[in-house]
Amino acid sequence: QVQLVESGGGLVQPGGSLRLSCAASISIFSLNPMGWYRQAPGKERELVATITSGGHTNYAYSVKGRFTISRDNAKNTVYLQMNSLKPEDTAVYYCYAYTGMNSWGKGTLVTISS
Repeated sequence: QVQLVESGGGLVQPGGSLRLSCAASISIFSLNPMGWYRQAPGKERELVATITSGGHTNYAYSVKGRFTISRDNAKNTVYLQMNSLKPEDTAVYYCYAYTGMNSWGKGTLVTISS
């Protein structure tokens, strides 16, 4: 089973940027799709963005135009570049991969506050 480790979370002011990374314990070449979900306090986990092995991307409407997902197969890493951050983006962000079963990281906290 793949291990997914997120990093890059933190406290940022509104309008700022962060880049999240998700390092996988195995080659991600065939992991399809991979992506990011988030869970805000008191809310259900929701999809943020996904990317297929062929590079096709999909975004939640709330982040489209502000977030960019990418993958580096050579580094076994998926990224989430987050720009123009808003307080409502505050959540724990989880990395996801489908490997024949759903695999999740433990999450990284992103807090947007002035």
